Amino acid sequence: MAEAAVRYLRSVRGTAPEPVDALPRPELRCVGADERVPLDPREFRRVLGNFATGVAIVTAPAATAGEPPAGFACQSFSSLSLDPPLVAFMVGRTSTTWPRIARAGVFCVNVLGSGQGELCRAFAVSGADKFAGVAYDAAPVSGSPRLSGAVAWIDCAIHAVHTGGDHLIVVGRVNGLGTAADAPEGPLLFHRGRFARLSD
Repeated sequence: MAEAAVRYLRSVRGTAPEPVDALPRPELRCVGADERVPLDPREFRRVLGNFATGVAIVTAPAATAGEPPAGFACQSFSSLSLDPPLVAFMVGRTSTTWPRIARAGVFCVNVLGSGQGELCRAFAVSGADKFAGVAYDAAPVSGSPRLSGAVAWIDCAIHAVHTGGDHLIVVGRVNGLGTAADAPEGPLLFHRGRFARLSD
């Protein structure tokens, strides 16, 4: 720990920075049945639904020849770090789309505009051809589908994956990003189980 701090101080004084070792991981164990707070999942969802989120579609190019691109609707997306530039999204461990994104090793986060609720619904359906009739081009670095009309796009490579209960926390390193010149007025929001828009 002290050595890592010394290396950091040297780096901010202008000397050549050295790699800093990661701190050891905390000891993990399963939570016992007698330690769990008796929360009703429906109440959990209802209360947390009061936190409005943006809505995005995470896409990835086909990892196997002849396979269509992969994509799913996501409301649990966040910026994570400025240096290095990192973002994160959460995906259910039972997702059938996530393994395809993991195989590709890259993804693009498409932040949806206020008029793209139907597009979000189409990508929330499991097993359908989600890209049928959807206009997109290739993100510049990863080649992941960059959806037309999205407010913003973030082109990433998978940096790390962590477990988080019944979800996975996927960290992506940002290799490119931008906003659409012809984007709608504002983003699509999700609040209390419904789509919403910003109002002045």
